[in-house]
Amino acid sequence: MNNRYKITFAYDGTKFAGFQKQPKQRTVEGTLTHIVNKMAQKSGRQIAIYGSGRTDAGVHALGQVAHFDFPYELSEESMLKGLNSMCPLDIEILKVQRVNDDFHARYDVTGKKYLYRLDLGQFTDPFKRNYTAHWRFPVDFGRIKLAIQDYVGTHDFSSFVASGAKDGSRVRTVFSVKANWNKDANEIQLEFYGDGFMYNQIRIMVGVLMEIGQGKRPIHDIKRLIKVRDRNEARLTMPANGLYLKRVFYPGDDPKHSVRKHHLDDQN
Repeated sequence: MNNRYKITFAYDGTKFAGFQKQPKQRTVEGTLTHIVNKMAQKSGRQIAIYGSGRTDAGVHALGQVAHFDFPYELSEESMLKGLNSMCPLDIEILKVQRVNDDFHARYDVTGKKYLYRLDLGQFTDPFKRNYTAHWRFPVDFGRIKLAIQDYVGTHDFSSFVASGAKDGSRVRTVFSVKANWNKDANEIQLEFYGDGFMYNQIRIMVGVLMEIGQGKRPIHDIKRLIKVRDRNEARLTMPANGLYLKRVFYPGDDPKHSVRKHHLDDQN
């Protein structure tokens, strides 16, 4: 008998070679797979972890989601305590839920929300270097706040996809965006909520925004980039360390956007 568990968890991506399991590399998926199988070692079964999507090396998560089928029935509280007792210090299981056998952490996703943080200090802050990108050039935040709204809607984002992305449609829908200047932290914080994002898409989108803020591009240059569908026109890919997977949405989480998106493959 299978007992399917949905886990929501956070991780510091600094010392991981990304989420996806890789030979001879420390990954989030590989670490969790090892833990779950160690908990169920007497069953003689190999348990697989299915994540909502991949994050690249150095990218962090505040609310990543995965599921797995466990051979024994444990309460949600017992599973939470058991997993956390074995997790390394850079992973924390935030929530455990028993779910139906037809739930799938990847294929049932209806949306994802990402956060990108940029430190604006003149020099790199040694205590933030793993958790924010660094942008030392003067920027006009008003330009960024206006420009970011041009990402909202359903567009072909070919100009914002790195080489190495899987083949398929480049059309995605961005539901909403936010730009915040946290003056106390001296940070610009950018939030993107959409039905899915392709390889390095958000990091490229942020690079364009920062060039707009610096005055190197017109305020509404994003509209032109969407039309030309040319990755070379977008130029910058921002560092991974400023990116956070903030939340994964499923049917019922957000009634406004509750259609399954099986075709989307997420990696940032």
